[in-house]
Amino acid sequence: MTQAREDVLDDATVERRLKEDLPHWRLEEGWIRRTYKTASWKSTLMVINTVGHLAEAAWHHPDITASYAWVEVRLMNHAAKGITEKDFSLAKKIEEVVGWQPGAEGGALEGTPTDQRFAYIKYDK
Repeated sequence: MTQAREDVLDDATVERRLKEDLPHWRLEEGWIRRTYKTASWKSTLMVINTVGHLAEAAWHHPDITASYAWVEVRLMNHAAKGITEKDFSLAKKIEEVVGWQPGAEGGALEGTPTDQRFAYIKYDK
């Protein structure tokens, strides 16, 4: 499989796109970044595994840093040496899956209980 080299987006375009499409992400030091706050180490590992699954399926791999109650995801197209459409596509999918709140959308899936013993992600408002 041959992959075409992707065009690197300039910083102004990246900043505009983040503001429009991914408001919890930021451009910093050549990466688009997002920090997810979690409730515990168990939740942190669940986020890491989710991001890992999505990245592997997309064949586009982020850098991840984690601690007890947070995960930072950093995306940059290593082959292109900058931010490309691949980064935005993967960031949107990560945001969609990690930020999913089934209890907020109604239906049969109610989401995690409000009891702190079952806390998972600290969802953005």
